[in-house]
Amino acid sequence: MSKTYRSVRKRLALAWLLALCCAVAIAEESFLKQRQEMINVIKLGVRGSQRFLDKGALDEKVLDAMLKVPRHEFVPEDQIPYAYDNRPLPIGYGQTISQPYIVAVMTDLLNLEKGDRVLEIGTGSGYQAAILAELTNAVFTIEIIEGLGRQAKERLKKQGYSNVQTLIGDGYYGWPSESPFEAIIVTAAASHIPPPLIKQLKPGGRMIIPVGSRFMVQHLVLVTKDADGKVTTRQILPVSFVPLTGEH
Repeated sequence: MSKTYRSVRKRLALAWLLALCCAVAIAEESFLKQRQEMINVIKLGVRGSQRFLDKGALDEKVLDAMLKVPRHEFVPEDQIPYAYDNRPLPIGYGQTISQPYIVAVMTDLLNLEKGDRVLEIGTGSGYQAAILAELTNAVFTIEIIEGLGRQAKERLKKQGYSNVQTLIGDGYYGWPSESPFEAIIVTAAASHIPPPLIKQLKPGGRMIIPVGSRFMVQHLVLVTKDADGKVTTRQILPVSFVPLTGEH
């Protein structure tokens, strides 16, 4: 191989690498703009549902987490063009990733602190777990569908979320060996609030869960447990989620 040929190949390889880097940078800038627009839509939605939420704006740290996490990395390839639309998207196995507005509202209602231990029921694509991982140091997430759980674990690992632990199992029973938790979030609708989850909620903790059947009205319910262990519930707003599955 002549020196001239090697030199040409080297220049072509360098040009290809520069072009690739440029394309990646342009794509990332586009996704960032889409996330910024998504945040604006969430803010409008919160103002529009103020009577349900008793507040007109979400915690800025929640919005910062939503802005940082690349939602397009947590959806199937054919859904990437719609990743930042404010609507649920299919992720396979008959499941969906929740609309960004709902993710933001549910996260905000947990009032997370950095040192909190959070349990998520229904890992799905891993997106909600990634948002939680931006806000606290320890996230435990359970997915009953093995294929989804394995995919989510790989996505979370790829994005560098070492503070998320995953488990394949029936989330109705929680994760007793890691309890209690300062916060619990359930991302599928249950017909009732699972007693094992109430038990695993730490005094002073909060749980957010959609309650209702698939073909009836569901409501997002905030569950709180005071320092004496007394549990209270409050309906927040009507929602629509896939049902919580399992053998319970």
